[in-house]
Amino acid sequence: MLASWIQRVGAYLIDYLVGNIPLTIGYFIYVPSMMSAGTTGAPPSGGAQIAFYLLALVSLGINIWNRWFKQGTTGQSIGKQVLGLKLLREADGQPIGPLMAFVRDICHILDGICFIGYLFPLWDAKRQTFADKIISTLVVKA
Repeated sequence: MLASWIQRVGAYLIDYLVGNIPLTIGYFIYVPSMMSAGTTGAPPSGGAQIAFYLLALVSLGINIWNRWFKQGTTGQSIGKQVLGLKLLREADGQPIGPLMAFVRDICHILDGICFIGYLFPLWDAKRQTFADKIISTLVVKA
């Protein structure tokens, strides 16, 4: 059975939150340091900058692991796993692999043009975004 649009949105939001928690923590470390330094004319603390960049790298690593490796090999990112969804190749119902998961995320750029591609699953018979159509994938209930 195909996943609904709202389930897909929910899975994306969970992935977004999980992947960006370290970046958000880094932001809240760096910005106050930058603000207090701005009043004195001094640059922000080196420790705050290092913490921010390290946490940004952690976020990048989490997103790469979750969106490309985990989803590509198992069909489930953390968000899809929580909501009981799977991303599968349309032809054989198998996970698409890390490389194609990466390519699918690149193809989501087309979905972002006026957001029409992200809304496309609302009326598409297979509930696919443009990226899903290009890569030939389906998001199904696990």
